[in-house]
Amino acid sequence: MEAVAKLNNYPTSPRKMRLLVDLIRGMHVEKALAVLEHNPKHPAVPLRKLVMSAINNWKQSNEGGDENTLIVKTIMVDGARVIKRMRPAPQGRGYRVRKRSNHVTVVVDTTTAGAEAKLAKSKKAEAVAEVPAENEAAPKKTATKKAAAAPKKAKAPATKK
Repeated sequence: MEAVAKLNNYPTSPRKMRLLVDLIRGMHVEKALAVLEHNPKHPAVPLRKLVMSAINNWKQSNEGGDENTLIVKTIMVDGARVIKRMRPAPQGRGYRVRKRSNHVTVVVDTTTAGAEAKLAKSKKAEAVAEVPAENEAAPKKTATKKAAAAPKKAKAPATKK
């Protein structure tokens, strides 16, 4: 059973918030909280509180469940209202300043056997790709017929005038 938590109209740009969100997407919640706790960016504090809120929402609906198996299933950042202000500019003009804000939605869920099997399979595939097989010898490179049959060009002698 999944649980949802939302943060509305937080006054930072969605682009800055997405930098943090991309760090914790798909992580176990304990690891995600540790990453957010030690991140120096200013949106890390409300994002950490939001993940904690999602965990508490999950606890209320699943009283007998184990929270150690929770992962950040879905997390998305959407743009919210934009406050428009004017900034003085040269020669009597004014530049428009757009102060952006965002909405963040977090969905936490327990890891299922299928998800764990998929994760283990991907880790195994990465390990196999990193270590080349010792039994398989690389094929020897041989010259092709075209390269062997191609005649070498002789340089023309330089003439003096």
